Amino acid sequence: MKDLRLAVLIDADNVPYSNIKEMLAEISKNGTPTIKRIYGDWTKPTLSGWKNVLLENAITPIQQYSYTSGKNSSDSALIIDAMDILYAEKVDGFCIVSSDSDFTRLATRLRETGMKVIGIGEKKTPLPFITACDKFVYIEILKTPAKTTKETNTKKSKSEPVTLGKIDGQLIDLLTKSVVDLADESGWTFLGELGSFILKKKADFDPRNYGFAKLLPLIKSTGQFSIDERESSNKNTKHIYIKIK
Repeated sequence: MKDLRLAVLIDADNVPYSNIKEMLAEISKNGTPTIKRIYGDWTKPTLSGWKNVLLENAITPIQQYSYTSGKNSSDSALIIDAMDILYAEKVDGFCIVSSDSDFTRLATRLRETGMKVIGIGEKKTPLPFITACDKFVYIEILKTPAKTTKETNTKKSKSEPVTLGKIDGQLIDLLTKSVVDLADESGWTFLGELGSFILKKKADFDPRNYGFAKLLPLIKSTGQFSIDERESSNKNTKHIYIKIK
């Protein structure tokens, strides 16, 4: 599979700087950040915390003065740069790091051209921006490690993972309908296809939102599905299928 070239554009006014390393690590799971820029008025004391991490993480600061009180001029600078990068045809996708709904139209426009758009922001991010992205990751879940399959079967880990959602009827309904939609004639669904399929329905779906590192332990925790591990051509790898009980 081709490694996507990503343009990472960060809105300094609307995300915290404390988790920049975790954010960049998350972005790297989706592709290679070939462009990394951050936008803000660097004369403002409120952004002083960012200055210490920019050089360490090779992020280029873009100065944008706040000419009018109450207006975020950084938004316009980021949008203009995004369109310039788009037409330069040097990347395959964008990662917009912000909790601001002002980038909703930008995300939609980029996707219309075939670009993959990943959003990263806080839980307070308005829904329109979240749904405009192919995938949206909450910064809060990057702060502590989620449970692995082994940990769900043993004692609780020392550092409890952040949970942003609860396993309720709405989540189980989403999982159930998705399994049914992908199921073969015998009712089994390949787990490897399920996660990406659910993302098409719900851009901010992530097992880590519920305290789990992967999709399988989340599914097991519901008690609603049968699990079948099948041998593959690679002896070290098994194909996992799930089915509604």
